[in-house]
Parts: sequence; structure tokens; C-alpha cells
Amino acid sequence: MFRSTLISLATVASALTFASPAALAEDAGKTSLTLTIDTISKEQGTLMIGLFKGEEGYTSDDAVGGLSPVVEGDTVTVTFSDLEPGEYGIKMYHDANDDGKMNTNPFGMPTEAFAFSNNAPARFGPPSWNAAKFTVSADATEHTISLYK
Repeated sequence: MFRSTLISLATVASALTFASPAALAEDAGKTSLTLTIDTISKEQGTLMIGLFKGEEGYTSDDAVGGLSPVVEGDTVTVTFSDLEPGEYGIKMYHDANDDGKMNTNPFGMPTEAFAFSNNAPARFGPPSWNAAKFTVSADATEHTISLYK
């Protein structure tokens, strides 16, 4: 689904130290989303997280961001930064065997844990935009999602 490179806090701090005032002004109006994923039953593999802005992006799988943190406990916390305030949705799955895909049984039912923003239930496919959407405000936003299988 999505792969990204994680940047250390030291690298981010260094970049901000040398950023010009004009560059910092460009980021004005941007915000962040801290996402906590809990109830992870297998402490292995990778979470594949897609962030979608607006209904069109969500329904067409046109992600504006993606993260793939390694699972090392029963809870994982990640942060999406440089976001515009607005409505977003999240689709994710736990790639427990790190094969780069969501595994399914012969009937197409997922065999790996997955989840959606707002803990919206999936019934015969992903939940609707209205069930999954949430607001990222101008202030930093926090959102928690519980994995289910």
C-alpha cells in the first residue's frame, strides 16, 4: 500500500533551525494529526496506513499521505504533518507477515487485521465516507483507531 521513510527528530530540528522565515511562513496554516493505533494482537510486521482528504480521495483511494510503521508493541503512534485543516479518512491494515499485501482467504475476506478512522465498521467492503470521516483542525489533532480482525 504505502511506504515512507521516517525522519529522525534531530533531522527535523536541524531543518527548522536553518529554514528561512519565508519557508516557515509557507507552513503557516498547516497542522498535524497524531494517530494512535491500539489493540494490536500480533507484535510483528508493519502497519500500512493511508490518509485520504475528502470524500473523492477516500472513495477513489487517492491518498494524500501514507505511513508504514513497524509494529513492536500492542500500540503504535504516528504523526502526519504539514496537513491542511479539513476532513480526512484513514484506511489501514496490519501486514503481519510483511509480504506487502493484505492477505485474504479464498472468499476474499481479509485474514490480516484492518481498521478505518472512527473505528467505522466494514461490512462487505470499506465503510462509507460519512462513517469514516473526521476533522483535522487548525490545532494539532489526535485520533485513535482500534484494529479488528
